[in-house]
This record gives sequence, C-alpha cells and structure tokens, in this order.
Amino acid sequence: MKPQTPSPWTYIPTLYFAEGVPNVLISSVSVIFYKKLGIDNDQITAWTSFLYLPWVLKMFWGPIVDIYATKRTWILVTQFAMFCCLTLVALSLQLPNFFFISLAALTVGAFISATYDIATDGYYMLALSPEQQAFFVGIRSLFYRIAVLFGSGLLVVLAGRLETTLNNIPLSWAIAIGFSAFIFAILFIFHRFVLPLPASDIPRQSQAQTEKIPFLDIIQTYFRQEKIIAILAFILLYRFGEAMLVKIASLFLLDKLEKGGLSISTEQVGLIYGTFGVLSLIIGGILGGMLISRYGLKKCLFPMALALNLPNIFYVYLAYAKPSLTLVYPLVSLEQFGYGLGFTAFSVYLMYICQGEYKTSHYAISTGLMALGLMLPGAISGTIQQAVGYPLFFILVCLLTIPGMITIFFIPLQEPVKPPTN
Repeated sequence: MKPQTPSPWTYIPTLYFAEGVPNVLISSVSVIFYKKLGIDNDQITAWTSFLYLPWVLKMFWGPIVDIYATKRTWILVTQFAMFCCLTLVALSLQLPNFFFISLAALTVGAFISATYDIATDGYYMLALSPEQQAFFVGIRSLFYRIAVLFGSGLLVVLAGRLETTLNNIPLSWAIAIGFSAFIFAILFIFHRFVLPLPASDIPRQSQAQTEKIPFLDIIQTYFRQEKIIAILAFILLYRFGEAMLVKIASLFLLDKLEKGGLSISTEQVGLIYGTFGVLSLIIGGILGGMLISRYGLKKCLFPMALALNLPNIFYVYLAYAKPSLTLVYPLVSLEQFGYGLGFTAFSVYLMYICQGEYKTSHYAISTGLMALGLMLPGAISGTIQQAVGYPLFFILVCLLTIPGMITIFFIPLQEPVKPPTN
C-alpha cells in the first residue's frame, strides 16, 4: 500500500516561518543587539547593510540549486547550517572579539538564508499542484510575517526582559539568539521526517543541461526593456529614504537622551517596532493589495509612494520634541502602516515588469536590484547620522524620498495589474 503524502498544511507554514526568521535576524535584529553591545552607529549600519549582499547576488547561484541535489536536500542542509550559524552567533556574544566572529557567522548565515529561499520556492512549485500553489500563497505569506513578528518582536522583548532580570546584556542576547537556533534544530528534525519526496524533485547534473542555462539571454532581455533606465532608477531610488531610515530608527529609539535618542528600553523597542509596528505593516500590506486589486496599480502607485514616505516626518518630530512613550507607539505604527502600503505597490510593480519567457529570472534580477537599493544607502546612513545628528538626519531622509517619487512619472505603466492573493 502506497504511503499517504502529507498534507501541505503540515509543512508549508513551517517552511516559510523558517524562511522569515533568518532574514529578520540578520537584517533587523542584528542592528538592535549590536547597539546594545556598544557598537557605534556607523559600524552597525555599514556592516549590517552589507549583509544584504547575498540576496543581491542569489540570482547567480540559483541554477546551482536547481542542478545539484534535490530541493528537499537543499532545504534540510541549509536549515541545519542555519542552526550551526545561529549557535555560533549566540556563543560569540560572550567573547571579547564578538563583533568580528558574530558578523562572520551572520555573513555565512545570509548566504545560507538566500540559498534556502531559492530551494524553498522551488520545492513549493514541485511539491504542490497548481491549485494548491494558488491556495497556499496567502498561507506562506502569513507565516513569513509571523516569523518577522517572532524575530523583531518576541525575541527582542525576550532579550529586553532578560537584560532587566540578569543584568547581563551579552548573556541576555546569547540566550535569545540561542533560542532561535534551538527552533531551527527542531525544524530540521521535523522537516526531515515530514517533507514529502515529490517525483519531480530530482537533480539535473548533466553538462548538457548545465550549458542550456541561458544566462546571457536572461540578462539581455531584462536590460533591453522599454525605458530600462527609468525602471532601474525607480527600483534603486524608490526606497532610498526608507532604506536609510530603517537602519537608524531602532538605534534612535535605543540611544541615550544625551546622544539625541529617546532612551527607550530593549523590551519597549521590541513592542514598538517588532510587534505593533509589524502588525501595522501587515495591515497596510493587506489593504494595499485590496486597493490595487480594485483600482489598479497605475492609480495607486503614487498615492502609496506618498504613504510610504510622508510618515518619515514623524521621526523629525520625535527627534526634536522627545515626546512621551505613549505618543511613540502610534507614530511608529502609522509610519509602518504607510510602509506596508508603499511596499505593496512597489512589489506589484516588480511583477508588472517581469514579462515574457524568463519571468521568474527577471523577478530575481529585480529583487536583487531592490536589495542593492537597500544595501547602499543603509551602509552610509550611520556615518551621516553621526556627522549631522538625529534631527538633521531625519530631515535629510525626508528630502531623499523625492527622487524616487519623481521616477514614477517616467516608468512604463500602461495598464493596471492585479497582485496575487495574499
């Protein structure tokens, strides 16, 4: 009797939860724990921004994942490797030279995470029927967002409470990161026994198949699109101001009053940014999808760009006025809500420009360029902030949103498109 194939409900939620956790730990939570461990803002923003590089470059080794070994094998190997990386990060935080060791481990973890993304998305298309893929697209998105809540909310709150209880910041963060490593060990064991073996999930190792990968055609067709200069400017500049803001915002909340910050505790930052902020971002994203579905991207793109960028003025107010904590919660939540709206429109446009035979590869190029557009401004944000202070930095962020909004008037956008169901 043929064994029954497990329901996608048993593994799709956990696969995409495991995809989201490393991303948020590497790109966002690392900023917080490095700040709490005494690293300067310019070093934090520069080095953690360069951790985006694997997501910029992942399109180049995607075919390797497709050719060598099965997607299931790649998933299991990368999950175990992520457990090892996070364990090393946790242990390193107790050492005098923790910054170099933990940063090296996070760099390796970023490459592992980017590879896991490729394998998981490929496995999703092989293990599920087209009907199941359509149904579970919202489920995978939901559990990815739950992972963001877990990382930037629960883990940060846990570390904050441990800081108060143990009065030992390195140990507190070692325990919090170690907890996430333990979860990856559980996920690895769980998926080892639960993930089905799709008949189509087979490696393709022949030299002939390797040579058939049309790298040059893919790249040429992408860069021969109509108004490609405007498209590239839009992708790189649309989030320029937000890319600078996102690296500094949590540092601003944590920094002492005498340094221009708000001197908010780690636990409160986890609640403000990682819990209420993420929930607001999710609501904004859902509403953005509904609005684009109803009115079309052409009508929604510029208003949603305004929703993304105008709330940055809240940080100018916070930097000058230093209001009470009760006002910080709603202002950050509104900023994140606007970010959810604006990022949804941006994501839909990236799908809009992916046409023709190589849609998947073109989307990978677009998301790689998007990651580059986050990495470069994020890398210089700390140096600028330390040079001009928080108030002027946030004013500069507001001004740097203008070029990205101007590019909207030059990009090709002839008809509305509907986003996938979320």
